[in-house]
Amino acid sequence: MSLQGGIPEPHDDGSAPPEAVRRGRPRSEAVEQAIFDAVGGLLEEGVPLAELSIERIARTAGVGKATIYRRWPGKEELFVELLRSVEPQDPVLTGTSVRDDLVMLLEMLRQRGLAKRSSALLHSVFSQMQAYPKLWDAYQNTVIEPRRRMGLDTVRRGMELGEIRDDLDVEFVNDLFTGPLLLRTVIRPGATLEPDLAERVVDAVMEGLRPRG
Repeated sequence: MSLQGGIPEPHDDGSAPPEAVRRGRPRSEAVEQAIFDAVGGLLEEGVPLAELSIERIARTAGVGKATIYRRWPGKEELFVELLRSVEPQDPVLTGTSVRDDLVMLLEMLRQRGLAKRSSALLHSVFSQMQAYPKLWDAYQNTVIEPRRRMGLDTVRRGMELGEIRDDLDVEFVNDLFTGPLLLRTVIRPGATLEPDLAERVVDAVMEGLRPRG
């Protein structure tokens, strides 16, 4: 994940230098990719998160520290956005079918589990991240929590539509859906993640959660 050459800094008046303008994509996107490549490359070389200072990242990416700080308040936020860039995109729920939306949410978890297994970057970061509470909290608040809310909202809609029992706690029901995927991707990281796993989990859980009577 190395980058050939540095990224030119903007002029004092804020305009992009000619060589940046000639690039095939916006300068800001190229700069951010250079920074991501620098972090990924350092991690792949075995550099611990604790030793990844903004100064070292900037030097490796060929940019100034100010370039990084204009985009992220600190390295925790940079790491979280890097993780988001290599994880599967959050699904866009249609809202037309509770069952289909739940399948999409669980499929995202399955794809994330596959990505974590195949990506040396994800594996390296996740193996270290919980040792850094600020980074772990940032990841939880900006990545995990929004996804969890999507699941809770979908379960609530299922209860309102009469497709899921409404006498149970929403959080508990959401855990019933996500639990099998989290078990296979976190607790049992070597477990199989079959292509139809999300559908089978949703159908089995919904069968048991149909309103009584």
